Amino acid sequence: VDGLHFYRTPESKGALAKMPVLHQVNVIDGLAKRLAEIIPQIQPDVLHAHSPSLNAIAALRAGKRFGIPVVYEVRAFWEDAAVDHGTSTENGLRYRLTRALETYALKQADAVTTICEGLRKDIVARGVPAEKVTVIPNAVDIEKFSMGGTPDLELKDKLGLAGSRLIGFIGSFYAYEGLDVLLRAVPKLVARMPDLRVLLVGGGPQDAQLRQMAKDLNIADKVVFTGRVPHDQVNKYYDLLDVLVYPRLSMRLTDLVTPLKPLEAMAQGRILAASDVGGHLELIADGKTGVLFRADDPDSLADKVGTLLAAHDIWPKLRQAGRHYVETERNWKVSVGRYPAIYGRLTQKALAA
Repeated sequence: VDGLHFYRTPESKGALAKMPVLHQVNVIDGLAKRLAEIIPQIQPDVLHAHSPSLNAIAALRAGKRFGIPVVYEVRAFWEDAAVDHGTSTENGLRYRLTRALETYALKQADAVTTICEGLRKDIVARGVPAEKVTVIPNAVDIEKFSMGGTPDLELKDKLGLAGSRLIGFIGSFYAYEGLDVLLRAVPKLVARMPDLRVLLVGGGPQDAQLRQMAKDLNIADKVVFTGRVPHDQVNKYYDLLDVLVYPRLSMRLTDLVTPLKPLEAMAQGRILAASDVGGHLELIADGKTGVLFRADDPDSLADKVGTLLAAHDIWPKLRQAGRHYVETERNWKVSVGRYPAIYGRLTQKALAA
């Protein structure tokens, strides 16, 4: 695909493979076995594994066997995502086991890369030498994004939103996204701007709960849920929104990890407001590329978003600054350009050994 070769690893169908812990061991064994088959064919200079640690441990096993250095790329810590999804509890047995596997992989890898400063600090705090860890920032393919287009008035009318000021969110409805905070801010926003409506595009685990919350808050007539929309239609919904809102809750996951959605919005010159969690603070300069409000605080969201909606005069500067930031610092060409030096150091070390 696009000049890249993909080698699939068959999934184990046995009963033991479905059991906790044994499943993880099975995944590692399967990946390591597949790598042992492929490495003699393609003779790689470096093995590059990415989150979760199961991939890294399989790569480390193969790397040791064949004398090949391993880079481990950390995009998030799965134990923290599991807490939000409700499949694990913080500091529970499963959480601690997953964390221990991550720490083992981080310490054993020849080099570690990660997508943001928050994750880098956490990795170093685990006892991984700082000089072994490089931040390769989350980025977007700027070539695939153009400045936002003209709103489709027919679509807006079809959604029952003709003549409305629109704020909203496009993405998956996970608890950590904080869409409940957005809904709680709506009564205050509507009191200030009666023509304001909220557009929520997407779906996910929180969908039913959010729809019920809109009814409980007596704002069901102010909020439109579209459900999931085809990928090729998403930009039409982006074009309808005056302000995109990213109200992520404050928790370990959101403080450590930088999301992609705000970068994609900035690449399109969108106007955005976001909570001041650590992941957003790394991406958004308050008042320059977007607006920040206090996390978990509906009143702060209402105040900041309301002020932003009324300040049309600053929108052009926000659009330009956001696009410029992504073009110069957060595009894939810049990020990927940091890897050759890392690979080069590792291959030189391997040759010297």
